[in-house]
Amino acid sequence: MEKKSDIGIGFVGAGWMGATLMQRIIERSDCHIAALHQRSAKNAEQALEALGLDSQIHTPDFDSMLANPEVNAVFLCSPNSSHGPQSLAAMEAGKHVFCEKPCATTYEDFLKQLQLAKAKPELITYVNYLMNFDTMEERIVNMVKGGDFGTITQIQVNYRHPINIAGDKAWKLSEEVMGDAIGMGIIHALSVMLNVMAANESYPVSVFATCNENSTRGFEVPAIYNIQISFSNGATGFCFGNVDQANGYDAYHNIHGTEGGLIFDSYLDRPNKIRLWSNTSTEGQWVHPLDPERCPPAYRWPEKTTTPDSGDVMEHQTGACVEHFINCIQTGKQSFLSFENSAPTAEIGWAALQSSRKGKPVSLPL
Repeated sequence: MEKKSDIGIGFVGAGWMGATLMQRIIERSDCHIAALHQRSAKNAEQALEALGLDSQIHTPDFDSMLANPEVNAVFLCSPNSSHGPQSLAAMEAGKHVFCEKPCATTYEDFLKQLQLAKAKPELITYVNYLMNFDTMEERIVNMVKGGDFGTITQIQVNYRHPINIAGDKAWKLSEEVMGDAIGMGIIHALSVMLNVMAANESYPVSVFATCNENSTRGFEVPAIYNIQISFSNGATGFCFGNVDQANGYDAYHNIHGTEGGLIFDSYLDRPNKIRLWSNTSTEGQWVHPLDPERCPPAYRWPEKTTTPDSGDVMEHQTGACVEHFINCIQTGKQSFLSFENSAPTAEIGWAALQSSRKGKPVSLPL
């Protein structure tokens, strides 16, 4: 009998994202799915059959899955409101944790995650802000680190996208499940912004936010947020987020610094989606790095460069985030998106909620 790979995965939730991540796992030779926890036995059986996995690994009880000695790490693709309790239970059981965003829907669970992560540094944790693995985002961070834009003075990252609430997906309207709309996609934009600013050695110091409760669909919490962030270097960041629309993804970046700038607009055609200039790398000229006909060869980006607006999870960087998490376990090195390292992103979410309720800025850290 062939020996199984070293890292046994206990998987929770085989929905559309879960099934995709499970596919990425079974494509690897250094890990395997040891258990699937899914409340619906029928859904679990269908998911396992589609992936060619043994139906016997379905585990109806979450605690039983954690007690399975073959499970070394847990992937949480459960409803938002389960992320906090399940991640805490997994860490208490000594399991590494891959958690879909948001990391928690209560501030109390968020604080407990940080306390446990600090108390158990041997456990690898990760929050799946997978937009950071998009090749465009990775290139922007490397450009910032290389000084292409100098000191960033203004940055805007928008992320508007629809949430499928048709038919049996109506549960996503619930306040209990959503926790807050900031965790339903807007937080991706915040994570990208903070990652870019961290590369510029700058960190958030205050948040001012407003929200719009005039949703066109029946969300029980506000679905539209406008967030202003002040950074330690004097820069200002803006994030306009909306999960209450039906016309596809709207992703937008506008970065301005003392030595250059970049604009990404998902609504333009591909050659024009990205334009940038830099005194250090483009001789101060605006260039379109995805347009080989108009961009000098020295400034072109690879044709396979991805952008975070496909709207198709199969085209998102699911393979890259699984690779990253498994590599962190193998090397014992914490992820830049661990519970502790990604805490500023989650904290801005909580601060934005406070600010929108109070009608005034909130200082960071909370």
